[in-house]
Amino acid sequence: MFQAQLFKDKIILVTGGGSGIGYTIAKQYLELGATVYIASRNKEKIDKAIAELSKIGNVKGAIADIREPEHIEKLAQQIKEESGRLDILVNNAGGQFPSAAENISYNGFKAVINNNLIGTFYVTQIMAKTFFIPQQDGNIVSIVANMFRGFPGMVHTGAARAGVDNMTKTLAIEWTRYNIRVNAVAPGIIQSSGMDTYPPFILQGITDSIPNRRMGTTEEVGWSVLFLSSPMASYINGETLYVDAGNRLWGDQWKMWSPSLTDKS
Repeated sequence: MFQAQLFKDKIILVTGGGSGIGYTIAKQYLELGATVYIASRNKEKIDKAIAELSKIGNVKGAIADIREPEHIEKLAQQIKEESGRLDILVNNAGGQFPSAAENISYNGFKAVINNNLIGTFYVTQIMAKTFFIPQQDGNIVSIVANMFRGFPGMVHTGAARAGVDNMTKTLAIEWTRYNIRVNAVAPGIIQSSGMDTYPPFILQGITDSIPNRRMGTTEEVGWSVLFLSSPMASYINGETLYVDAGNRLWGDQWKMWSPSLTDKS
């Protein structure tokens, strides 16, 4: 499906590209001939990722916090000066923490909404106004989450990601006149560096809720992003593709809402 040089001459931005799912997505695009910008607020992660990814292809890095519009404006100008255009935006940056809803502070809830929803909107809007709308061409894929039946144990990110899901549908219609496609990918339980932030007790028996009894891989998420941003998906717009092995349809929805979470958060 993904023939060699599928994304040759394409300029791509992957936010949160320094680690985890974002790193894998950047790697896959590079392997298919693209020039890839990766952005993260963590300089150490970016430097390490650039050192590895530069062995594969043309990768460029930027320190940018998606919660800060001026950072994104600066990033857009960097891409414009260095590459002249942007073809694909992958909104991957985000962050959250497990907690029972009653234990989340105002600032904690606000921080996750600012990062996962407001930050994602600012990146999308700024890149669209700088590149996609003037070009009359663009492709946006946002990474959300499995909030199909709510998100017990992470009400903050569930609310934020649901907002991005709705934003995806809205922008797909508003921006179709600019020849911009907007889609999303909702990963299920994925074995990635993001799991390192969760207490071990949360992960015990976590695959019991997955029909095929295993976590997904970052590669499996990345393949879906590549598909949605490729010519093969040219008639797909405003969709959220769940990459969760059917987890949203079957079994207990995470065990993070249990009394153990309330006790230990």
